[in-house]
Amino acid sequence: MLFNTGKLEFEVFMTATNNKSFTLTRYGEYSLLISAMLTIMVGAAIAPGLTTISQQLGVQEYAPLLITLPALGAILFAPVFGTLIDKIGARKTLLISLWGYFIFGCAGAFLEGPSPLAIDRILLGAFTAGQMAAGTAVISYWFQGEKRLSMMAKQGMAIELGGVIFLFFGGLLTELHWQAPFIIYALALVCALLVSAFVPKPRTLPQAEAKDETLPNLAWQATPQDESVKPIILLAVMAMSLFFSMFIMLPTHLAGLGFGEAETGYLLSFTSFVAVLSAMLMPKIVKQVGNKMTLVIAFVTYGLAHSLFATTSTLAWLIGAAVAAGVGFGFSIPLLNHRTVEVSSEEKRGKHLSYFAMAVFLGQFLTSALEFIPVAHWQLFLVCGVLAFTCAIATKLSSFGTN
Repeated sequence: MLFNTGKLEFEVFMTATNNKSFTLTRYGEYSLLISAMLTIMVGAAIAPGLTTISQQLGVQEYAPLLITLPALGAILFAPVFGTLIDKIGARKTLLISLWGYFIFGCAGAFLEGPSPLAIDRILLGAFTAGQMAAGTAVISYWFQGEKRLSMMAKQGMAIELGGVIFLFFGGLLTELHWQAPFIIYALALVCALLVSAFVPKPRTLPQAEAKDETLPNLAWQATPQDESVKPIILLAVMAMSLFFSMFIMLPTHLAGLGFGEAETGYLLSFTSFVAVLSAMLMPKIVKQVGNKMTLVIAFVTYGLAHSLFATTSTLAWLIGAAVAAGVGFGFSIPLLNHRTVEVSSEEKRGKHLSYFAMAVFLGQFLTSALEFIPVAHWQLFLVCGVLAFTCAIATKLSSFGTN
């Protein structure tokens, strides 16, 4: 017998389980995770061959903008896609975003001059933000509770793993031809086809059933109190800034310590690898110590990483700093993404997830300015370390994750 409140998670789960047409198969999960890999690789695909590519496109004076402009586009257009998610649904928005990602990503290989390329890279970033927010919204539709946290941890792993894989292939493809790395953006087309094939459309109840509040609604999520997402968004900006700042400063900093480009690349790849493993471990840590303490640990490890990078030149300690940096990412970004879903009502989920996407790309965009600050890198590392420890204290004193 159903309770009058109707929207019970157990009923939703049983409805999905008993009706195979409304369950997400393993292939559907893999489709969403492969799509998540596109997020960070938006700049990573052409990063290894940036010098050659920028020369061929006639924008060598603006080469760094090929990497940073997508982040600007994501910041500017994320709210548009948030509105789109709430109006037409997450799955449709995800498909639109994947097609846009494919078109504008590949188009960059055939454009010349600063203005066309700037417009192209900004629009590519816009569809990247849509893909990120819509992908998370689709995950929140199909998963609940611990399973949703676990899936979002996998999503975080996929995001970071995408950067590692496509940096590698971007370098190899550049050696074949300067336009070859743009082929990587065609993966979005593959993802669009996979989502179309393996991620079912949301269930629409017949009108008679929709009026009956005793029937389960498969699209229902937990009914949060719609807490303010502002603290979560601010923490996401800080977490991403603290992580990405290391990737911006370390190449120059390590070169000054006598390390070669290959050694720097190995260290950065190792950091990303640790981030993947940490994201996989994060749900277990949350289960043991809770949301708040997990995030506190994340910011403490960020602080340790920056402090070590500022004060040591020994390889063993640099590896330790890389481990701490990876743990910081794995324990923060996936958790904050999940927390955004938890505190958002279904009606505002798309908008709030678009804000989270803005926060992630804002963190990347802000750190691009670090190379232009006339201060020694070790000093910047110390400042970032202090900020990280401050965030840890603020999180500890806050009400984050208490509901």
